[in-house]
Amino acid sequence: MPSFGFERRGAPVTSFLRFDEREIRQMTNIYRPDCVLCIDPTVARAVNIFDGVKDGAVLVQTTAKALGDFVLPPQIATVGLCNAVSIAFDIFKRSITNTIMLGAFARTTGLVSLDSLCAAIQKSEFRDAGLKQNMAALERGYTSTQVHCMASMAQEAA
Repeated sequence: MPSFGFERRGAPVTSFLRFDEREIRQMTNIYRPDCVLCIDPTVARAVNIFDGVKDGAVLVQTTAKALGDFVLPPQIATVGLCNAVSIAFDIFKRSITNTIMLGAFARTTGLVSLDSLCAAIQKSEFRDAGLKQNMAALERGYTSTQVHCMASMAQEAA
């Protein structure tokens, strides 16, 4: 369920996804997210990507920065960082980060397997990039993502 602000190219877009093993009937925005996936490294300067995030939440972020460069709310328990823009320019020659970030999401959360994402991509049709490029993007997003458990880092610091 996407939510658009100003309708212009490059404007921040919020999108919501619910998934469960049971049927989901609720079709509203998500106001208390379990996970935030940010596919643009600049969007956090324009909007609060952590608004309403639950305790124990996951952040999957496109970035070239190190974890120490982020100011994270205490509700964030797991962080996956992926330099998806660099990977995108390498593979697509443009800043197309969505498939890369699917791999980063899979690596960070474990909620979906890389194999199931590969199978889904193989069934898809592409306008701008071919199957081979998207498969490479998915794999690189998965393998390049650095996952950080904030609780273990806090224990190490203590």
